[in-house]
Amino acid sequence: MTPDTKTAKSELTRAAIVGAGMDLVAAEGLEALTLQAVADRVGLSKSGVFSRVGSRETLQKAVVEEFGRRFLAEVFVPAMQQPKGLPRLDAIVEHWITRLSRPEPHNGCIYIPGAFELDDREGELRDFLLQEIVRWRAALRRTVQQCIEAGELRADTQPEQLVGEIYGIAIGLLHDTRFLRDPQAPARARTSWQRLRGNYLV
Repeated sequence: MTPDTKTAKSELTRAAIVGAGMDLVAAEGLEALTLQAVADRVGLSKSGVFSRVGSRETLQKAVVEEFGRRFLAEVFVPAMQQPKGLPRLDAIVEHWITRLSRPEPHNGCIYIPGAFELDDREGELRDFLLQEIVRWRAALRRTVQQCIEAGELRADTQPEQLVGEIYGIAIGLLHDTRFLRDPQAPARARTSWQRLRGNYLV
């Protein structure tokens, strides 16, 4: 086996480990993520997982980071094809609602449940998750600001307030979809967004 082949195989194995970790976290939470639990899922030894990703903390961070990459790729990046302003903000919210509405565990959210799971704890994992969420909220806030600058939202709109209200819709949708298993939850979330944006329109 050539060095390039070995590297490619190692990268694929690491991707499988991180993917299995994402599935586990989506179903059971960040604290359930251990090297042994992932090893059992991918058919490796615990030491085999450690040799590819390092410690449990490193694996947790890798899973949060990969979730962030996929989240932005599905929610934010496609919306960038829309013009700045409300079309782009509408697209972000719609993609977010669509993603949160999927019943499959591997499509679950890590940001919102992870924030509740780690909200009263200190440590590197909490700090890392906080950093990822703050970065996402900043991107959402910039999009709202662009709507204001385009004259589509009222000049007195406070971006952080609107971002918080959008987050409220997302949290409610996640609760009703995952816990209540209510098939009407996505429709209600879309109605809530239309009413919310209407309050801010010029």
